[in-house]
Amino acid sequence: MPDPAAGTVDVNALLDAGAWSTRQKLLTLLAALAVTFDGFDIQILAFAIPSLMRDWHVARSEFGPVLALGLAGMAMGGPLAGYAGDRLGRRPALIASVVLFGIATIATAFAQGVTGLAILRFVTGLGAGGALPNAAALAAEFAPTRRRATAVKLTMVCVPLGGMLGGLIAARVLPAFGWRALYGIGGTAPLLFAAVLSMALPESPRFLARRPGSWPDLAALLNRWGHAIAADTGFEDRAENRGSDRHSPIASMRTLFSPALARDTVGLWIAFFFCLGSIYLVFGWLPSLLSAQGLSASAASSGLASYNFGGVLGVLCLTAVLTMLGSRAPMLIGSLATAASALAILLVPIGSVNWLIAGIALNGFLANAIQTALYALAAHVYPTGVRSSGVACASAVGRVGGLISSLSGAAVIQSGASGYWVCLAIAMILTFGGLASIRNHLPGPRLS
Repeated sequence: MPDPAAGTVDVNALLDAGAWSTRQKLLTLLAALAVTFDGFDIQILAFAIPSLMRDWHVARSEFGPVLALGLAGMAMGGPLAGYAGDRLGRRPALIASVVLFGIATIATAFAQGVTGLAILRFVTGLGAGGALPNAAALAAEFAPTRRRATAVKLTMVCVPLGGMLGGLIAARVLPAFGWRALYGIGGTAPLLFAAVLSMALPESPRFLARRPGSWPDLAALLNRWGHAIAADTGFEDRAENRGSDRHSPIASMRTLFSPALARDTVGLWIAFFFCLGSIYLVFGWLPSLLSAQGLSASAASSGLASYNFGGVLGVLCLTAVLTMLGSRAPMLIGSLATAASALAILLVPIGSVNWLIAGIALNGFLANAIQTALYALAAHVYPTGVRSSGVACASAVGRVGGLISSLSGAAVIQSGASGYWVCLAIAMILTFGGLASIRNHLPGPRLS
């Protein structure tokens, strides 16, 4: 246990020596709830497309660029907010991101055409892309290192949870009140929650340890967490100096491709590109695919909700498995199983809606588990000085994959269900390749 009387405290050792307290878990929950609203707003357009097609008398293909612009915004917003998180703090970057996508979502309720929708979707993407890496960094840094993967995965599970809740809300709101009401709900809730974050969410203790001017705030925070720390105590974070200059407040992007990190960065980018590309093909186009197959708007929304519900269960299950076995074998096997589940959906007889929904839930169970594990893996790979930037850049590469899948989604649907599910399977096989090349996987428990 560090000795505060010695004048300098190693904040990493201090947090790792203690329990993952209830207070720390509640702070992780706040970051997770921000991701829930993010997951809802990311997927809200997919629920609304069938209604928009009817109201505006436009073809499905016109929404491909709109979906792509949203992901372009996320691809840009992630690195920008990641840089802001590493330079200015995870807390202000997260709150600003939530406010931005909340305002843009409310504004979308008043859109009058595809052009206005596309512009607002881009702005929404900027905020949504910025929220994820900073929420992941906060979750990782509130927890002891041994609980980091669990904290990040339980935070990122809220992406499919938000989508699942969105699907359930959309199934009720769309038929009764229309898509504008759905956007109104989707924007108002995160703005109210941003006010909660501004009052209740502190800055990351590991981030504060790197800023001498913030040491009194860190001492006060640690005292609230039950540690006896003098107000004039100095801090360091020895375990997190790897791969970054601890004397520089600005994380260098070049660090991601330093000899210690380059191979893992490339592997992560490959895995993020293809995994998120496949998931955003589902987020953006699954309801349209199901509608094209003759399902009602309510059933199509329920299909995406079941995909996200399966994802929530999958993340919880994989979290337990990663704790026991580490990440390499479970993620590699899971990627191949996800590909197999996509192909298995093609075996469902035409008209068997319940079996189709069950197959979609299984695919969501596996795919979302891998996606959220990627964020935990990235938070493990990168040290404090570049954690927000590293996670954000990997996520941005994933958004580029999603952008491409969004642009091609209408054409994929035109090829039929077989082409759609085969594309998802191929993407997960390529995800397997990226994961296989990563050296610094999450370790399993050490045996004494």
